[in-house]
Amino acid sequence: MITLNVNGKKRTVDADPGTPLLWVLRDNLGFTSVKYTCGISECGMCTVLIDGDAQRSCIVYLDEVLESEITTIEGLPEDHPVKVAWIEKQVPQCGYCQPGIMLQAADFLSREPNPTDVQIDEAMDNVICRCGSHPRIKKAIHLAARLAVKQGG
Repeated sequence: MITLNVNGKKRTVDADPGTPLLWVLRDNLGFTSVKYTCGISECGMCTVLIDGDAQRSCIVYLDEVLESEITTIEGLPEDHPVKVAWIEKQVPQCGYCQPGIMLQAADFLSREPNPTDVQIDEAMDNVICRCGSHPRIKKAIHLAARLAVKQGG
C-alpha cells in the first residue's frame, strides 16, 4: 500500500510504484477529471499540479511523487481566480481539456501575475483544445490575473 497526498488529503492506494500517476488518480482514486489522451506528454489533458508545478501525470510515476502534494482540478478552491474566470468567460465548449488547461494556467499565473498576450500564448502553447476555446482561455487568464490581485495574491 502506498500513501499519496492528493488535494490535501492522505489517500492510500494499492498500486505498483512504477504506475503512471494518471492511472492511479483515475483508476484507483476516481479523479476522472485527469484525462488520458496522448500518453506521451504532448497534449496536456492529464496535467496536475505536483508541489504547485504543472506536470503531465501520464509520464510521472507513482514512486516519484510519494512525498509530494498532488492537486487535481477538484483541489482548487471554488473561489480560485482561474475557476471564477473560466466560469465568467464561459471558456469550455466540450470541457474535456479544461481541467488540465486550468491547472496549467494556475501554475503559470503563480509565476507570472501580470501576463501579456505573448506570455500567455507561450505558456499555454503546449496544451491542446480541439474545440478552439483559446481566445476565451486567454481572456479568462487575464481576468484570473486581475482577480488574484484583488484577492491579495
